[in-house]
Amino acid sequence: MRIDLHTHSNRSDGTDPVDVLIAHAKRAGLDVIALTDHDTADGWAEGRRAAEEQSIGFVPGIEISCKLTGISVHLLGYLPDPAYPPLAAELALVREGRTGRIPSIVARLNGMGVALTVDEVLAQAIGTPSIGRPHVADALVANGTVADRAEAFDRFLADGRPGHVAHYAIEPGRAIELVRAAGGVPVIAHPWGRSSYQVMTAETIARLVADHGLAGIEVDHQDHSPESRIALRRIADDLGIIRTGSSDHHGAGKIDHELGVNTTAPEQFQALLEVAKANAAASSANGPEAYLP
Repeated sequence: MRIDLHTHSNRSDGTDPVDVLIAHAKRAGLDVIALTDHDTADGWAEGRRAAEEQSIGFVPGIEISCKLTGISVHLLGYLPDPAYPPLAAELALVREGRTGRIPSIVARLNGMGVALTVDEVLAQAIGTPSIGRPHVADALVANGTVADRAEAFDRFLADGRPGHVAHYAIEPGRAIELVRAAGGVPVIAHPWGRSSYQVMTAETIARLVADHGLAGIEVDHQDHSPESRIALRRIADDLGIIRTGSSDHHGAGKIDHELGVNTTAPEQFQALLEVAKANAAASSANGPEAYLP
């Protein structure tokens, strides 16, 4: 089985509509795909329908925006109930924070002499409740300021760059507990990628497992070097937690992240489903089920 447990549609910052994403996954030879849009479950129903039509496995998920000591960390939550009130409330705050900072980002860019309006950004985010920096980047591409998202982030939008504005995010330990309480499975996304490597040490991962119930880490990811993957695999095995692999596919929004470029081993996926079953049984929430034809 070929299993990709981290992808995005245009319900957040991917470029493919949900049904197109599922069709691409089928053509790419995947057996199972997880839809993990940022801070929203809006694409789940459409994803399930498309997966049934394509006869491909479908796992509903969310990539949750977190921060640890001011550093961005992302948590993948698989099969939680998005309507579970404490989780839904936190996700709403995160989305409001992402959207609410757009005028400040635009103002900063304008102050640097970059021509951009809020309306231009919103035009790139039609149909998504989860507006973020990638949509600012897309607007900068559309008006000719930069060539692609990568350049927009490198020059203006990445953490520490002049156009970056912080937003509300959940502390990882609390996010893990919310996902578990909602009947889902919490897995740290790309722990040694981007800026999260600064805080997601082996000791931190162990603490999140022991104190909050972290179920796994994403080991095989394009942001991880071969050496990092070996080390992360060892950490996961030492802690007895799940190891996932995935593409973090964003369509045309991110190069070198093709569907299936990294995959999750079938036995690890089975372990994830078993944790989901246990967490759902222990929860008062009413989460979704994976579709596995």
